[in-house]
Amino acid sequence: MSILFDERSGNSGRPREECGIFAICRHEEASRLAFFGLFALQHRGQESAGIVSSDGNKVWSQKGMGLASEVFNEAALQKLPGDLAIGHVRYSTTGSSTISNAQPFLVHYADGYYAVAHNGNIINAQQLRNELEDSGSIFRSTMDSEVIIHLMARHLKHGLENALVAALSRLEGAYSLVMLTGDKVIAARDPRGFRPLVLGMLNSSWVVASETCAFDLVNARYVRDVEPGEILIIDREGMKSLKPFPPTKHCYCIFELIYFSRPDSQVFKQNVYMCRKRLGHELAREYRPDVDIIMPFPDSGVYAALGYAEESGIAFEMGMIRNHYVGRTFIQPSQPMRDFGVRVKLNPVRPLLENKRVLIIDDSIIRGTTSRSRVQNLRSVGIKEIHMAVSCPTTMYPCPYGIDFASKGELIGAKKESKEAIADFIGLDSIHYLSIEGMVKATGLNKDCFCLACYNGNYPLAPPNTIDKFCMEPK
Repeated sequence: MSILFDERSGNSGRPREECGIFAICRHEEASRLAFFGLFALQHRGQESAGIVSSDGNKVWSQKGMGLASEVFNEAALQKLPGDLAIGHVRYSTTGSSTISNAQPFLVHYADGYYAVAHNGNIINAQQLRNELEDSGSIFRSTMDSEVIIHLMARHLKHGLENALVAALSRLEGAYSLVMLTGDKVIAARDPRGFRPLVLGMLNSSWVVASETCAFDLVNARYVRDVEPGEILIIDREGMKSLKPFPPTKHCYCIFELIYFSRPDSQVFKQNVYMCRKRLGHELAREYRPDVDIIMPFPDSGVYAALGYAEESGIAFEMGMIRNHYVGRTFIQPSQPMRDFGVRVKLNPVRPLLENKRVLIIDDSIIRGTTSRSRVQNLRSVGIKEIHMAVSCPTTMYPCPYGIDFASKGELIGAKKESKEAIADFIGLDSIHYLSIEGMVKATGLNKDCFCLACYNGNYPLAPPNTIDKFCMEPK
């Protein structure tokens, strides 16, 4: 799966989240715990939600459009018995926004059931789909995830393990996935480890999730990361680890630490909250305009802003207040109320900001349109100067690995020739982006383990001249 543009709710120049996945084996309330896991991972996808459960013989499925809390209620969970379950919350980047593309994707093949839930983007999915259709495969969706099931089907006669290895060895790109068969839960992560995937335990039950925040909600204990290139097969007898692929350079998506993951999660063995504060520390070391207060655009810039204030000694203030009761849709204003969409979500604290020199901290700027609207709103309260510091480098290139950044022509970092031009477009007195060196230093990890393609154009897979927009459409 991959992603569109959003601002957690609404339509804007922020990157949408990707998908969230959860799996549990050997628990009498597996589907209920899967629901709670999806609830904790809701920030990774708000378009659709689904759960598939099994008692070892029969398999049940429930999915729908909307939030997990909208798709599932007590009656729905009662229809998902069994002690094995996998779940998925989705934003679409590959495949359109329809119920047929909601996951987990479930098929019946050769007297068995197979369900898959996938986070990431398989960049050779269209090529594989064409090959499979030419040999007689019939697809029910436009998702790249369905390709995995069809590839497995070709090799199931050689056993499940061989089918898994054969199918995954054909995939190029990013995948963290969970699967369910009648009596097994399977977890797998691509050899480069683009997307996070973690393993935990709840008493004697194994749990797998995109992020550790899902473990916290169901009171599971984090055990370790699923390693890049690892396949875990879990059943009532225990867990088996396969590492069939040759070692390769890791390419963790650094944007997980900057923006996607929940701050209370442990991602790539790093605490996200503390990492984002360190990003703010590095920003303060690189860029220190003469200002009166530091403020974030809530909620994305809060943690880096706290770190910046800590390092600089400049006062931290919540200069804009977020309305937490704005849903995904609301009555649209008339044309003369053009700034309504900004004010309904964030409103400035006028007495705090009047005649002040302000430094705004944000975690990323993609198209710049959201920042521009917010800055215009701030200007209306009589701020003397507005500067901005961004806790990542300039986003210059689109991503094919599960983050559907705009095409290069829509990225403000690629469109504008300088930081001054970006500042002028947004309406700022100045802007500073954190350097790649400062960003990597804040993670505490080695630069060589990250994918930094959206900042430097060095794609670990696929040549840059093939990269613009990523979608797989039916032929």
